[in-house]
Amino acid sequence: MRVFVTGATGFIGSAVVRELLSAGHEVVGLARSDEGAASLTAAGAGVHRGSLTDLGSLSSAAAAADGVVHTAYIHDFSPTGDPVAAAQVDGRAIEALGEALAGSGRPLVVASGLVVVPGRLATEEDDAPDNPLHPRVSEPAALRFAERGVRVSVVRLTPSVHGEGDYAFIPAVIGIARAKGLSAYVGDGSNRWAAVHRLDAAHLFRLALEAAPAGARLHAVGDEGVPFRDIAGVIGQHLHLPVIGVSRDEAQAHFGSFANFVSADMPASSTLTQKELGWHPVQPGLIADLDEGHYFTNQPTRHV
Repeated sequence: MRVFVTGATGFIGSAVVRELLSAGHEVVGLARSDEGAASLTAAGAGVHRGSLTDLGSLSSAAAAADGVVHTAYIHDFSPTGDPVAAAQVDGRAIEALGEALAGSGRPLVVASGLVVVPGRLATEEDDAPDNPLHPRVSEPAALRFAERGVRVSVVRLTPSVHGEGDYAFIPAVIGIARAKGLSAYVGDGSNRWAAVHRLDAAHLFRLALEAAPAGARLHAVGDEGVPFRDIAGVIGQHLHLPVIGVSRDEAQAHFGSFANFVSADMPASSTLTQKELGWHPVQPGLIADLDEGHYFTNQPTRHV
C-alpha cells in the first residue's frame, strides 16, 4: 500500500513511518524543512514537501495514495500558545485529506486525544466533550467521512506517549523538577495518567490503516492509569531530588501552565481496541521506560 503520512518526522509519526516500512508498505511523508526531508529519505521513505496549511498540497498527496495516516498537529503548550487556532488548522487539514479520499473506500487514520471521564476509565465508546478553550476538532472532522465512502478511523493517544526521543510532557515535568530542585505531585498524587509506548502506538496506527472499520474509535493505551506520584517518584530518584506533594493552591506556582494537566485524573482502557484489532502492547510501560534512564541523559531534537 502507498501511504501518505503527515507528521512523518515527529516523535510518533516517525515511528509510524518505520512501522509501515517494516510491514512492506511504501511511505511518502510530509516534510516542511530540508532537515525533515533528509530524515525521511534516510528512513527509506519518499518526501512530499508542504505543511498543514497548504491544503492543495495535502489534497494532491492524499489523492495519489492508497491510504493516509494523519499524525501532524501544532502542539504549543506555552502560555502564548493558541489551542483554538491549532485545532482549526487541524480541522481544515483533515477536511482536505478526507475530500481527496471521498468515495474511494480508502483508509484515513487520524490521531486524536483521549476523553477524560471523571471517576472511571475512559473507553472507546465515550464521546468527546466540547471544550471551547481546547476544542477537539479532529474526531468530528474525520468521522463524518465514514458516511462519504472513506474507511476512516481515529486513534486516541494517551497523555504520555513515551519512549526514547520524547520531547513532550514527561521531559517538561523533568525540566520543572530540575529547575525547582524537587520532584512534585499535586495533593496525594493519586491522579492517574494513561500512557503508551510510541512503538506500540505506531503498531496500532498500522493495524488501523490495514483493518479498522469505518467510524472506529481506537484507544492507544498501554498503561491504563499510572499514579502521578509514581511518575514523580522515579523522576526524583533519577535526579537525586526530594519527592514532595504540593497543594492545589501551590501547583500553579510550581508547574506553571502544566498545573492543571499534572493534577488531572486521566485513566483509560484499550480493551475494546485490543479485541477489535488484535493489538496488544508489548513495549515497556511508562515507569519501566523512565527507569531505563534515557529521559535523564538524552536531549532529543525535534524535527519538522
